[in-house]
Amino acid sequence: MRTMKSRSKLLGALALSTALLVTPALSQAQLPAAMTNQGLPSLAPMLEKVTPAVVSINVAGSKTVQTRPNFQDYLFGRRAPRQQEQPFQGLGSGVIIDADDGYVVTNYHVIDEADEIVITLKDGREFAAKKVGGDKQSDIALLQIKAKNLVAVKLADSDKTKVGDFTVAIGNPFGLTQTVTSGIVSALGRAGLNIEGYEDFIQTDAAVNSGNSGGALVNLRGELIGINTAIIAPNGGNVGIAFAIPSNMMKSLVNQILDFGEVRRGVLGIRGNAVNSDLAESMNLPVSQGAFVSSVIEDTAAEKAGLNPGDVIISVNGTKIKSFNELRSKIGTLGAGAEVDLGVIRDGDEITVKVILQGADSPSNVKSETLMPQLAGANLSNGESRSGLKGIVVDEVQERSPAALLGLENGDVIVGANRIKVDTVKDLKNVLDNTNGTVVLNIQRGKTSLYLILR
Repeated sequence: MRTMKSRSKLLGALALSTALLVTPALSQAQLPAAMTNQGLPSLAPMLEKVTPAVVSINVAGSKTVQTRPNFQDYLFGRRAPRQQEQPFQGLGSGVIIDADDGYVVTNYHVIDEADEIVITLKDGREFAAKKVGGDKQSDIALLQIKAKNLVAVKLADSDKTKVGDFTVAIGNPFGLTQTVTSGIVSALGRAGLNIEGYEDFIQTDAAVNSGNSGGALVNLRGELIGINTAIIAPNGGNVGIAFAIPSNMMKSLVNQILDFGEVRRGVLGIRGNAVNSDLAESMNLPVSQGAFVSSVIEDTAAEKAGLNPGDVIISVNGTKIKSFNELRSKIGTLGAGAEVDLGVIRDGDEITVKVILQGADSPSNVKSETLMPQLAGANLSNGESRSGLKGIVVDEVQERSPAALLGLENGDVIVGANRIKVDTVKDLKNVLDNTNGTVVLNIQRGKTSLYLILR
């Protein structure tokens, strides 16, 4: 779990780390609870249902580190730092979000650079996990295991979470599997903390520790409201401030990974600042929080939707925002092409502006090696053939790549795989993931239909 270095004098000098080192919270909220068969208040009935969805993650690998020159280096005139591979092991937590397909969500920093990932279930079964994809900027990663009789957690609508709601954190701190702690939601929409590139955290006082990274933050119904990821820990001690990635944000990122093999950032196309009391007074604004639009970039989603300089954005899809950083995080983690309703204050009136987000500078298509090694070298995107048949368009094929040797060409449209109709990259990925052995691709090339065989 990560720690954060605060810029506030009140918090002092804090250390940024990939481990949560927390002592028990000074005080914890008393939770209202369900009744057991013995008539005692308890969270046990809820936890019996949700804890099987929380897993332990063990990783191993090697990473490149810089080492200081030794005596022999100085002797031969080598004084620059040397690059050296060092083995490492790590421990974290994860949450099963799809029992049928075996999808497990965790933090990106838990599995970053890992060569081996082993997931241990509550019942003691162990499985090697495959990396499906991840996003370092928002610290989300998706893994997959092949296992039967899995239990998945139900996702809550994290936009409906309120400050003061009771929370339960479940994870594997210090390797102590299935540890449960409790607290409340302390704050929402925390951003600008410089922990991640895109921040929209749920803050809680539930106690978390090293090994809780990627674990579950649930409500009293056992629904997932967040993925635990970081804390503030001045002097290494717990002050009851931990952060979780909201479940809605996680769901959006996971859907992009499954649909496209990568996260495609949404881009609005504005410049601006957070609204504060001075700005509100100078502009005679009816609000004191939000995102002030200072300029609209030409030929962007914002311009096409009709946003104007001087507008104040106060909500995204009905959820209030407090700052420009919070707006940036919400927009950036919604995928390119997402339709968004922005609540806007314009000339003193509140209006709704509908926007279709454009993509960021990252590639607009999928590198096919995320699907299957035999397709490496081909960039794919959802589209259709000249006759209007939906399929996967081959946008580019690198020379002498496996895809080129297979016979794929620029402009080809993949419309089927093993006699199964595929309309999207996600459809093709599902067929490839569930097929052992030969895959026959049905290709539309101009007016010609042909078949290519993957072995």
